[in-house]
Amino acid sequence: MTTKMREEIDEIPAAAARLLDTSSSVITHCAQTLLDKDPSVVVTVARGSSDHAAFFLKYAIELQLGLPVASLGPSLASIYERPMKLGNAAAFAVSQSGASPDIVAMAKGARDGGATTISLVNTLPSPLAEAATHAVDIMAGPEIAVAATKSFVNSIVAGLAIIAAWTRDADLERAVATLPDHFAKALGLDWSPLLQPLETADSLYMLGRGPALAIAAEAALKCKETCELHAEAYSSAEVLHGPVSIVGRDFPVVGFAARDKAEASIVQTISKLAAGNAACFITSDFGTGGHRLPFVATGHPITDALALIVPYYGFIEALSRARGFNPDKPVALKKVTETQ
Repeated sequence: MTTKMREEIDEIPAAAARLLDTSSSVITHCAQTLLDKDPSVVVTVARGSSDHAAFFLKYAIELQLGLPVASLGPSLASIYERPMKLGNAAAFAVSQSGASPDIVAMAKGARDGGATTISLVNTLPSPLAEAATHAVDIMAGPEIAVAATKSFVNSIVAGLAIIAAWTRDADLERAVATLPDHFAKALGLDWSPLLQPLETADSLYMLGRGPALAIAAEAALKCKETCELHAEAYSSAEVLHGPVSIVGRDFPVVGFAARDKAEASIVQTISKLAAGNAACFITSDFGTGGHRLPFVATGHPITDALALIVPYYGFIEALSRARGFNPDKPVALKKVTETQ
């Protein structure tokens, strides 16, 4: 059985290439606008997988530019109707559909408050595109499966391309340009050793730090969406401050480690948990505990973290079917969630 979710996962390399091939002018324009604005703070507006994409971009902006990034609760605009003072801010609004009323309201509120607002959307025209100063079509193409995959990846690719041009960082620009090839390699990685322990699991932890923490958050959401499996994402440091107390024998823990300065921290935590008999897995060649999951090294620490989601998506689609679900149509979910 080939699901729509699997087909869309397989489209990730082509979708990323299409975005990079066709959107260079709008990306350059957005970057120039940000250079002209020279914001002192950045805010993000999103929900669900799109919020995890925004979370990833938060770390990328903070690491590349040293600017603080905060997530705005959409209810500030849609429920509380509170104007925001964002005269020296930039805002990124992320949405696959561009149709959720609360996201649109908050993006409009950010723009009305003075922020230069960039929407990353997979649907043009859309209300969110119209609410922003600039709209970037992430070019993921139609996404039929309820669980977002290629739109999550392309939202981040679009954001990273803007950040690379904004900072005029040649290393990041090269890393982003080669992402389609790295995604194609990542599709072939085998994460099936995770199937057996998670097929019968009731709960698990996903760990990361920095941009990889955003990947862990997205991974945990996909467990809930497609497998009805409880999963929580934690910083590899934070998990030791309380949550570790329920990690017993054979409790599954997956560590998402990129080739960056946080890798050693994640390895250390996984090794500690594995020593206590937890069923640990990690995307690193280092450490004394945990089963190694294969990964693609992209040559840049930020894009390394993004490439980790591709083999995971392939795995979670297979796990959903193994647990008796249809990953295309989770029972309690629909493709476009229009919250107020």
